Amino acid sequence: MAEKKTVLAEKEHVEPNTMKRRMVLLWKLLYDQTDEDHPVTTYDIVDYMAEHGIKVSRKTIKPDVDLMIECGFDIITQSGKPNKYFWGTRDFQLPEIKLLLDAVSSSRFLTKKKSDELKHKLTGLASVHQRDQLSRHIYTTNVVKQRNESIYYTVDRINDAIEKKRKISFQIIEFDGKRKKIHRGDGETYVVSPYAMYWNDDFYYVVGWCDKHQGVSAFRIDRMDHLDVLDEKAVRRPKGFRVSDYSHKVFEMFNGEEVTVRLQCKDQLMKYVMDRFGDKFKFEPGDDGTFTCDVDVCLSPTFYGWVFGFGGDIRILEPENAVEKMLEMSGQMIAAENEVKKKEQ
Repeated sequence: MAEKKTVLAEKEHVEPNTMKRRMVLLWKLLYDQTDEDHPVTTYDIVDYMAEHGIKVSRKTIKPDVDLMIECGFDIITQSGKPNKYFWGTRDFQLPEIKLLLDAVSSSRFLTKKKSDELKHKLTGLASVHQRDQLSRHIYTTNVVKQRNESIYYTVDRINDAIEKKRKISFQIIEFDGKRKKIHRGDGETYVVSPYAMYWNDDFYYVVGWCDKHQGVSAFRIDRMDHLDVLDEKAVRRPKGFRVSDYSHKVFEMFNGEEVTVRLQCKDQLMKYVMDRFGDKFKFEPGDDGTFTCDVDVCLSPTFYGWVFGFGGDIRILEPENAVEKMLEMSGQMIAAENEVKKKEQ
């Protein structure tokens, strides 16, 4: 390799540093400005080099390109008079970059500033011509964005604590009726041994052993304030604990009593039940356009709210305490609606 560079330098009668600069400029030109639909010719490259103060002949271009290919760069040559060149395979193809841009744009976890920074970096993975397509692809949505720029770095610090197996401490942010930020429990500090971070419903959570609760708990990262990584060694995971099992039971329906619930659902709702519980639950088809299924959930207002959302097309059959709670909540909703009607009259 060194011998080839020396030969090229002697052939052009240029200093080795000039040749290095020429190779860097060639890489930049091909990566930034070419793709399959936008190759550059030998003459384009000669002109580009001249614009940057480097004089080369067209006979120099092919050896330079060959050297780049030898070094592992995917440069495609279209033979002709003149030859044409373009950058071939990239780390991310255009459809993949579009998917990532959509994810960043729609994320509530990221601030607008951080979203813009990441989108700028992502578009830099494409050629300048493809970047135009990507710019047209990005639409402005009404996604509610975070305002706390420190969240991005909080995630990094939690990840560091997980790697080092150290505890973290933090306060939990809440808001009063005047939308003023306050801390839960008059500023109480929580100490947690973090096991993993989990993304759910567009929010980031840390899962770990909570010293206060003496059990595994989940905390929303955007609600954490004054986070510190402690020197104290983290509590080991309970025997048999798996984040995937915990996340399915708790994150899907949030905290509450863990039970197996039997549901009766209309057939057309199977896709929604699968969206929520996956495809491993037991179910029995019925003859009346419904099916019954057994799913593991945490009984909570979130679970009952999910059932309510289907307007009676999903019924809780078992256990009895869940049925009674559902009826109680239904009664409360009816009473509240009647109270509103009375006031309107």
